[in-house]
Order: sequence, then C-alpha cells, then structure tokens
Amino acid sequence: MYVDLHCHSHFSDGAHPPNYLVRTASEKGISHLALTDHDCIDGVEELWDRLPQGETDAESTNSMRLIAGVELSCDWNGLEIHVVGLLEDPRQQALQVLLLRQQQERRARAAAIADKLKGINIIGLEDYLAELPAISVTRSHIADFLVLKGHCKSLQKAFKTHLGRRGKAYVAANWCSLEQAINAILAAGGIAVLAHPSRYPLTRSKLGRLLHDFREAGGEAMEVSYGNLDPTAKKRLLELADEYALYHSCGSDFHTDQAQWTALGKFPRFEPSATKNAIWEHPRWHSCVAAGRAISLTEV
Repeated sequence: MYVDLHCHSHFSDGAHPPNYLVRTASEKGISHLALTDHDCIDGVEELWDRLPQGETDAESTNSMRLIAGVELSCDWNGLEIHVVGLLEDPRQQALQVLLLRQQQERRARAAAIADKLKGINIIGLEDYLAELPAISVTRSHIADFLVLKGHCKSLQKAFKTHLGRRGKAYVAANWCSLEQAINAILAAGGIAVLAHPSRYPLTRSKLGRLLHDFREAGGEAMEVSYGNLDPTAKKRLLELADEYALYHSCGSDFHTDQAQWTALGKFPRFEPSATKNAIWEHPRWHSCVAAGRAISLTEV
C-alpha cells in the first residue's frame, strides 16, 4: 500500500487542478490519495462527479483510490492548528455548514487585508483574487500577489513585512474551534487527523497538551510522516502518537511541482514495525475508502 493522505489543488492554495493531482499520483503508483484542500471540498466534488463510485470491496481493484478529504483551520488557545479529515460523506450537512462559515471568514479576512494594503497604496488585490480558481483564499495567495506586483521580493518577505503578526496588513483569523472541526469530521463519518504537528511553534510540553486536547475532543490520528520531515522528528512523532493512542497517518502536503521536497508521495515511508498502528487499521478506514472513487489514467 502506497498512500498520500494530504495534498492540495488550486481550489485552495495548490498550484494545480485536481485532475493533475490524481493523474500524477496514478503515474507514481500511489494506491490511495486523499485530496485535502483547505476548508473546501470543491476539488473532491469535481472529481467525484466525473468518476464512478468505488466498489464496496475497496481493495478488489488495482486502480488508485481517491478518498474525500479536507484540511480544516481551527483555533487552539490562540494558535492556528490544522486538522485533516478523511471523510465518508463530504456532503454531510454539519460539515457543509462549517465549510461555508470558514470560507466566509477567509473572504472577510482577505477583504480586511485589502483595505489595509490600500492604506499603504497597494491596490488591486480584490481583482487578483477574483481571477483565481480558489474557493478558499489564503494568505499565500495574497503573498503571491505582493511578489507578482513587485511589492515584496519573496514570499517570505511578504509574510514578514505585510502578512505576519507584525506585518503592515496583518488581520487575525477567526477560525472554528478544535472541537468544532473534529465534530464536523466525525459527523461526516470521517477520521480526524492532526496535521504536521512538528510545524507548530510549540514546546514539547505544549505539544503534549495539544495532543491531549485533540484526543479528548475526538481526534483519532496524527501525521507522523510528511514532506521535509527529518528522521529525528519522525521518531519523536511516532513515540507521541503511541503515547496518546493516535493512529499514524502520512502525506506529502503537496502544493506545487516547484517544491520537490513536498512532491506527491514524497515523505519518509513507514517502517514495518509501525504499520500495526497505521491509519488503514482504523475501523472507519475501509468505509472512507469504499465511499471514494476508483481512478484509472484513462479517466483523468
């Protein structure tokens, strides 16, 4: 089994359309792919509407399996945390309500940032964003705009001088709570996965508190392997996942072919000793896979 359970299309902050992702994953030999755009499932719906539903016996075909997914931004003690949901029913009402709320918050934040940029004579952001295919607008899109228009030399500079907490155009987000995110995923028959835990600015003890709260809220898995993760950090994450009784998940967090360190399917593979707690051993894994789609190259 060769899985990638975290990637993004141009419906959020990825660079490519969904069919490009599934075609590339198929060519790489990935057996299970979850499309997990930020706070939207439009890419999943676009693909699902074109493809037949997966068989009840999800392992009976050699085709790649497309799993419906999402990555929800949420607030935990004032820190933005991301939770991946691997979903059985992405069109479930409670999830849809939350996604709409999150997208509205994203648009409101972008509008507020645009107003602040106008105050320092940077105009045109609204028109730029309106031309994008993105349903979920992110600060990365705004950083791209600042670089493209020559206001910043790099994406890193854009965040440091304009979009970060001390930036000229910073606007705080108003995300859902950790509990709301997990509840929406569970309502959709899904598995809640804490995304890339080593990337949060947390001490070891605070990360432990996050994992405790995540588990108490109904979270059941965490990513222990993802793009650009060093072996020492991966070993520590495996230990933490076992300490907090969380299934092990993995994914590239792919956004663009320009970033080879997070290419589709590129992350440290699981050792055989770790597979007993792998996410495909979760009791709802097969229902999420079976609800998905079987994909062949001729269909994408």
